[in-house]
Amino acid sequence: MSWFVTNFIAAFLLPPLSLLLVLALGLLLLYRRRKYAKPLLLAAFGLLWLASTPYFAEGALHLLEARTAALGRHHQDADAIVILGGGTYFHAPEYAGQDTVNEQTLLRLRYGARLQRETGKPILVTGGKPLGNQLSEAQQMRASLEQDFRIPVRWIEDMSDNTFENARYSFQTLQKAGIKKIYLVTHAWHMPRSADIFRRAGFEVVEAPTAFTTRYRVDLLAFLPRAEALRDSKIFVHEVIGLLWYQIKF
Repeated sequence: MSWFVTNFIAAFLLPPLSLLLVLALGLLLLYRRRKYAKPLLLAAFGLLWLASTPYFAEGALHLLEARTAALGRHHQDADAIVILGGGTYFHAPEYAGQDTVNEQTLLRLRYGARLQRETGKPILVTGGKPLGNQLSEAQQMRASLEQDFRIPVRWIEDMSDNTFENARYSFQTLQKAGIKKIYLVTHAWHMPRSADIFRRAGFEVVEAPTAFTTRYRVDLLAFLPRAEALRDSKIFVHEVIGLLWYQIKF
């Protein structure tokens, strides 16, 4: 299934579109089946409010992040570092209109660079061209690591369009070098799904999550709807659906 088709279907399952569809159905039934309309409208309003509220959206991400842990001082050793791509900043004006890594990918690269300096292990970056862009995510990542962080990249895997393919093609690449035990670098909320699929691909994974969901303090603003919280809720639902799908598929 292509990246576009997968994400088109996902759009109907994830907030905000899924909740807007429930709201639209409630409005439609308001004129035909009033007794069914009220529960749907209340449900859509309540779920949209919760999904847009930082306290609850961040709490949902914490459920995913609780399934992993930051590397401690005395962590396991591994033979290579694999950093997962997280998207592209297209046609960046300040970079002469070139495609480069987005904020999400940059957070992963920053931690991957630190890990490389601490361990000296070689790096593989993985990410293809899911939107058909000319420069793959892996090529963007290599350029950023080498130019911005002065960190060498030994391997690039630029054929993958999703996490499943990240794992499969990365294994094919590193298997040739005799490497099976890796540090896996990605967002903490992405780690449960990523680590699971990389282990299924044949790797022994040392989880190296970054960008945990943290908050300075809980105040009244944490209970007021914000667009950023809706994004976090979308991420949570996407990851849960992905975990369930892998359980069914494998």
